[in-house]
Amino acid sequence: MSQFFAGNYTGPAFQLFGIAHIGALLFLVALNLFLIQFKNSGEVTKRTIRWTLAITLWIAEISWHIWNLYWGYWSDQFMLPLNVCSVLIWLSGFMLIFKNRPIYEFAYFLGITACVNYLLTPDLGIYGFPTYRFIQTFISHGLVITSAIYMTVVERFRPTWKSMWKVVLVTNIYMVMIFFINTALGSNYVFLNTKPTVTSLFNILPPWPYYIIFMELIGFAIFLLLYLPFLIKDWRTRRVSVA
Repeated sequence: MSQFFAGNYTGPAFQLFGIAHIGALLFLVALNLFLIQFKNSGEVTKRTIRWTLAITLWIAEISWHIWNLYWGYWSDQFMLPLNVCSVLIWLSGFMLIFKNRPIYEFAYFLGITACVNYLLTPDLGIYGFPTYRFIQTFISHGLVITSAIYMTVVERFRPTWKSMWKVVLVTNIYMVMIFFINTALGSNYVFLNTKPTVTSLFNILPPWPYYIIFMELIGFAIFLLLYLPFLIKDWRTRRVSVA
């Protein structure tokens, strides 16, 4: 048990797309497939699921800060809730409890995009399975994705063309703010001030500041892919109504 919470884990390090990594990703896929079966359930059941997801998200994030404080890893250069995934972990809880549609728009576009990217190439270093950090990472980031999918399929929320552009605009304004915060703190939240050194999509992008442009273009392309099912649905609906 001591090794599970260890700050300096001495067991097997995290292996990108190793058995544990793929297993964790498959577990999250299975969880989403399980939860969408409740789309015809009563409100009491749906509310219980929403509260469970929200509380789990918040406990996972709070425990992450406690773990870092305990081992002396907490720093305002790394641990402030300013990264996209960190912000949406907190906001997704409120979205689930209050069925908040404005937050849903960000969770759907930004949360799915950012958290899928992170879970495919998580920065876990020495923390392989089974460690607290491994499990916490996949719970917190995975449930942001699950929350957005749940609200879409089960609670029947949906994004709009207008909401996609709103997310793009607000995200860019946020990035400008974070750039100046990074400059003041010497931090690198949202990876705006320098490329991360860990294995990720950033490895194939050009150096700073040019990779920010590519990051924007890739993000926008993913937003379009996420909106495509609703675009097709609307197109089919219009065809039926005209016919």
